[in-house]
Amino acid sequence: MPIKVKGELPAKEILERENIFVMDENRALHQDIRPLEIGILNLMPVKQDTELQLLRSLSNTPLQVDVTFMTVSSHESKNTPTSHINKFYVTFDEVKDRTFDGLIITGAPVELLDFEEVDYWEELKEIMEWSKTHVTSTMNLCWGAQAALYYHYGIQKHETQKKIFGVFKHRVSNRKIPLVRGFDDVFLAPHSRHTTVYREDLLATGKIMILAESADAGVFLAMNEDGSQVFVMGHPEYDRVTLHNEYMRDRAKGLEIDKPQNYYINDDETIRPELQWRSHANNLYTNWLNYYVYQVTPYELGRK
Repeated sequence: MPIKVKGELPAKEILERENIFVMDENRALHQDIRPLEIGILNLMPVKQDTELQLLRSLSNTPLQVDVTFMTVSSHESKNTPTSHINKFYVTFDEVKDRTFDGLIITGAPVELLDFEEVDYWEELKEIMEWSKTHVTSTMNLCWGAQAALYYHYGIQKHETQKKIFGVFKHRVSNRKIPLVRGFDDVFLAPHSRHTTVYREDLLATGKIMILAESADAGVFLAMNEDGSQVFVMGHPEYDRVTLHNEYMRDRAKGLEIDKPQNYYINDDETIRPELQWRSHANNLYTNWLNYYVYQVTPYELGRK
């Protein structure tokens, strides 16, 4: 899939080295194609890493995708240069009059706070409400999924006894749904979180389908009845070494942290981890873009 981004975005050069087709604004202007407009509300601390991971995940269909990176104005990022955000991101106020084919809301390192204690919660609530009328389908990731479940359905998150940290097996529980089309019965995906949602709370709404779950990590994938809200509890977009970097970072800070489960070969952190979840991650994003965005969205955005 051609991914359209700003020409100077650092992730563009990395993706091109990986032989992923990325085009800038100038080339896109010469193509008579209506691209899918995808917004990415990036709430992760090191935004450049998440940009690369998500752009890579969105690059596996013939569809052309025009990506707009969004940020909240009610929070100042401490781990990404302000110059980067000012150059490559827009605030919600700048795009709230636009419509998007799809929206991705990422996770954020605030899961141990009550939702109302997060300094940008009110702004995020406004964005989630706006998405119901201005976005065809929203994919909510990790804490973003928990926040969306709380906002849209009143479902509480719960702190776990130990951090859910590692690569876990998941089983597809509803194969008839297009979002999991092409999935194996059992597949792997990374998790990194201190909180969870209970499957019985999701089912009690009568409006949410559970599509995949893990005996060790809980619900992984769920969606509402029409696919306008998708909830992904883990991090399928993670790179090979993302969990390793998180582990080494926390250990360097002196935090109590176990090694990520099912991740290192022979549990040896000096050996390069095997990448075992990329194909299913690509399948998930491809299915979402095809069946819940492209096949549903109007040709002229803003018309329903």
